[in-house]
Amino acid sequence: MKRWLLTGGLLLAAHVAHATNLYAGQSRAAAVCSQCHGIRTPSADAPFPTLAGRDAEYLQTALKQYRDKTRKSDIMNAIAGSLTDEDIANVVAYYAKLKP
Repeated sequence: MKRWLLTGGLLLAAHVAHATNLYAGQSRAAAVCSQCHGIRTPSADAPFPTLAGRDAEYLQTALKQYRDKTRKSDIMNAIAGSLTDEDIANVVAYYAKLKP
């Protein structure tokens, strides 16, 4: 019984270590992403797509590609270049959870 509790606790700790933080994602999105993409919708004259409600896997892949410069955009390469994997996971979780 004690062995199971220890193993279960370790598994829970590992899961929590990789959990996303929606508040951190919201904060990062407000500081970095929202100027162009908005939170729920971009401004009427902005040529940038809205990110709210987008597929999480797509957003994560795109941000990592921009960060690694395998997807080209001078603006996005510079912005995403400063994001850690944790930042990306948090922002993606936040935007994916929003309804457009």
